Amino acid sequence: MSRLPATIVIFAGFFLIGKLFLLWGILLPDIAADLQMSEVVSGALFSLFSVGMMLGAVIGGKYASRFEYMPLLATLFSINTVLLLMVSVLSSWQWFLVLAVLIGVVSSTIFTIGHTLIARMYAEKRFTMMGLMDFMFSLGTFAASFFVTLLYLVDQNWRLPIQVLAGVMVLLACYTFIAARSQAKVLKGQPKAAKKTLAFGVIIKQPVFIFMALLSFGYGAVEFGNANWFVSYAQNGLGFTGEQSRNLLACFTAGMVLSRLTFPFLLRFVSVHRLIVFMATASLAGVFALKLMPSIYGIGAGNLLLGLGLGGLFPLMLSAAMNIDSDNGPVLSGIAIIGNSTGVQVASFSTGLWANFVPLTTAFWVIPIGGCLLWLASYGYSRKIKYHDRPA
Repeated sequence: MSRLPATIVIFAGFFLIGKLFLLWGILLPDIAADLQMSEVVSGALFSLFSVGMMLGAVIGGKYASRFEYMPLLATLFSINTVLLLMVSVLSSWQWFLVLAVLIGVVSSTIFTIGHTLIARMYAEKRFTMMGLMDFMFSLGTFAASFFVTLLYLVDQNWRLPIQVLAGVMVLLACYTFIAARSQAKVLKGQPKAAKKTLAFGVIIKQPVFIFMALLSFGYGAVEFGNANWFVSYAQNGLGFTGEQSRNLLACFTAGMVLSRLTFPFLLRFVSVHRLIVFMATASLAGVFALKLMPSIYGIGAGNLLLGLGLGGLFPLMLSAAMNIDSDNGPVLSGIAIIGNSTGVQVASFSTGLWANFVPLTTAFWVIPIGGCLLWLASYGYSRKIKYHDRPA
């Protein structure tokens, strides 16, 4: 497989999906007002999206390796485009919940393929390329706030950002189809690698991967619990304006971007297992700052610190796991996404449910609690990684 077209597709796809993921949280106040969604329904939206992510991780982990990756990616981007266009014309929230599940399935399968392809194509510099891939995802989340602000200058309508994103995604789908056809012509007549269905059971029984799943759970609870609820927390709970809230969230995504861009450089000086604990500790400090320092500067600093600690943690964790068992890359990616999506589901829904009975400023404590779980799981995973890194 030619590395350049596949890398362009995966990096661009991760950028667009990163933007898509954050759009739900940024647009939530406007979507909820327009479609008459309660806090419980809003929490259910994020939970069902996470259910879709989990289903996509299982499907992608087991079956994606049975197909040619590039044509499959092109098909998945096309499906996501259609689903987004359907979301943009909705007039009731019931269908939104159904489409959220389907978008989660498709996006998660794209993630699984992307992680697997990059890890295999760049085995000699896996940490760097996995970090850059997730950097593109974070760059998408960072751009999302400014993307919405810019389009709201044209028309303050939550449907417009989703329609524009769908338009860009269909262009990527077309490029992927073209690249897939070109690659098929080059490989015509060459023997094809055997396709097989992978199994989760053998992998998840290993203690190191159990801790990886727990770390992914805490990571999802903190990252997307904050991404999904922060704008509502800052705007409706603390009284900041919509633009201030989006810009404060951009501090978080900026930290994520910087973290994913720089953590491979830190590995020159710090071992993998120590860096995991260091980043989890920074995340814990940042997430508590969001609750204990409710000024604009305190929250901005807390979001930045949270992003700096959290950003590189996921690619660092997954790259370390693939160094242990690269042959089961789709399964490892699937396990990480399932853990991540479960964390998103629990944190997002429990925050919405709790906010139905208490102020959102109180319900937001779910996110710092998730930060504590993340730190404990990170410490346990780091011990297992240290054991596997010992010379035989």
